[in-house]
Amino acid sequence: MKLRISHETVYRYDRPIRNLVQSLRLTPSVFEGQKTHDWQIDVSGGVRGPGFRDGAGDWIEGWTVRGPVDEVTVRIAGRVDTRDMAGVLRGHREAIHPLTYLRNTAATMPDPGLRDLAHSVTGTADSLDLAHRLSAQISDRIAFRPGVTQSGTTAAQALALGEGVCQDHTHALASLARLRGMPARYVSGYLHSTVDGQADDAAHAWTEIHVEGLGWVGFDAANRCCPDERYVRLGSGLDAAEAAPIRGVALGSGSEQLDVRVRVEEMAQ
Repeated sequence: MKLRISHETVYRYDRPIRNLVQSLRLTPSVFEGQKTHDWQIDVSGGVRGPGFRDGAGDWIEGWTVRGPVDEVTVRIAGRVDTRDMAGVLRGHREAIHPLTYLRNTAATMPDPGLRDLAHSVTGTADSLDLAHRLSAQISDRIAFRPGVTQSGTTAAQALALGEGVCQDHTHALASLARLRGMPARYVSGYLHSTVDGQADDAAHAWTEIHVEGLGWVGFDAANRCCPDERYVRLGSGLDAAEAAPIRGVALGSGSEQLDVRVRVEEMAQ
């Protein structure tokens, strides 16, 4: 599938900030399932700093904006060719050992509810089947419902609530997989989808679980599927904070408002 992506993030401050430093993980991953063309990143009033590929294989670049400014816009535009790899992350080069992703963070720390759910799946010795069944458990137990959770909601809280968004599904599934001894990580990216025939494009998140014999395999519990040609992978981490496409620090005393617009269009073949 040929996809054109535009992504605009606007930061507005009620008082001008003196300086802004950002770390951007906004360049699509390099693996057999996707190829990137004409990818452009721009930060209004910003100066591009050095870039590097981290141990997880993600491209990260730094930007600095010198104030005073009361508005900063981050714009991304480009094209990505994608292929359905049945969720398998084949050809992705990284240096971090998979066992690193057995570690939990505050967002994925299991409670008794998550522990009980993880160990309720029995009767299989196949790692891939176990991963699919754990993903189905999260799909069944956490209904997709925007607006009921916050960015700081943990996997345990989302499971207890029984509702959430893709971030909550991703954290919860990672927690279950780690409880069963399978490394798991949070993946950020984009999804091109339709709801009732209407475009429903968005920044998205899903879980990758390390399966013996296959390597990293993606599971999108929010949509009850594995990532296919509709998905564009950006980067990964132990949780949403580590995998965030934009991380930064603003120097100033004002409050911040955020406005995000994402558009993912399928291009003519």
